[in-house]
Amino acid sequence: MRFIGSVIEKLQRHPKRVVFPEGGEPRVLQAARQFHSLRLGAPILLGDRTRIKETAEALNINLQGIRIINPAESEDLENFARRFELLRRYKDKGMKEFEAREAMLQPNYFGAMMVAMHQADGFVSGTSQSGGGVLRPLFQIIKVAPQTTTASSCLVMEVEDSRFGENGVMFMADCGVIPDPNVEQLADIAVSTAQLAHHLLNVKPRVALLSFSTKGSARHPSVGKVQAATALAEQKAAERGLSADFDGDLQVDAAIVPEIAARKLPDSKLGGSANVLIFPDLNSGNIASKLVRHIGRANAYGQILLGLDRPAADVSRGSNAHDILGVAAIVAVQAVDYQNLYPGSGEKLPGDDLLTP
Repeated sequence: MRFIGSVIEKLQRHPKRVVFPEGGEPRVLQAARQFHSLRLGAPILLGDRTRIKETAEALNINLQGIRIINPAESEDLENFARRFELLRRYKDKGMKEFEAREAMLQPNYFGAMMVAMHQADGFVSGTSQSGGGVLRPLFQIIKVAPQTTTASSCLVMEVEDSRFGENGVMFMADCGVIPDPNVEQLADIAVSTAQLAHHLLNVKPRVALLSFSTKGSARHPSVGKVQAATALAEQKAAERGLSADFDGDLQVDAAIVPEIAARKLPDSKLGGSANVLIFPDLNSGNIASKLVRHIGRANAYGQILLGLDRPAADVSRGSNAHDILGVAAIVAVQAVDYQNLYPGSGEKLPGDDLLTP
């Protein structure tokens, strides 16, 4: 709670609006109640109003201060559908008006459009469905942020042992979006995660690009990919004016244990104290993060989506109400000064370029 407590304190000074498309899910209702009670901003629940009220009553949850929207009854439905039709017209070989309307009736699509249209500051979903059902609407409606080419994700892990990471806080990426990133994508993931670490912790990111090899101790194409991505990440960070240390290829023990780093790699920039861990592929990232969460009994907040034009997150189906609250707080606090993370983000609404005067 040390980390998420500091996020909550900042957000209490700058409350934001977060939309939760899974409004009838009990864990989401509990998180939304806490979000409002802690004075973090205005939670917005999407779904059938009657069902949400019945679920809240069964859980003895007070809905005061929580906004509920049923997309089918919203006065914004037709406008959202028109915008979506324009966005997808050339990509979906002429999406029809009724198809766009059907999409907007789905809470994840409606919620993504709310964020894109500045009717909400952040988006949190995923407690009751697979990642594709959450990511697809976001990627179709919310474009990649300016100066960014890769949309990915990261987990923020808080472990009890403060010797690891930054007083127990570590950023792990990509654990949820890109199965096998190429060199440029891996470099983008490293830089975007470092930016988020700096933004949330206000410390210099120490970024380890991980492998089964430490500085060429093994030879394999995947090792070469990590080495090339490390060099490219350093270049991209310098171009963006981000002060961070990058090192790779590194085995994870050399990245996070100072004594082992001193033996294996005495000249490492990180000295075995990485606070950002970048995995070479989704297999390793997803497996490692779940091991840390369950065996290490860590608090896990994510997936926080990186590189999008608006703040959003795809939470795990295994998340509890506390996890969802933490993710919502992280998403919302990003919205406080999102343009510091992604300069030029959020300046245009979806479909503006296609609308006729």
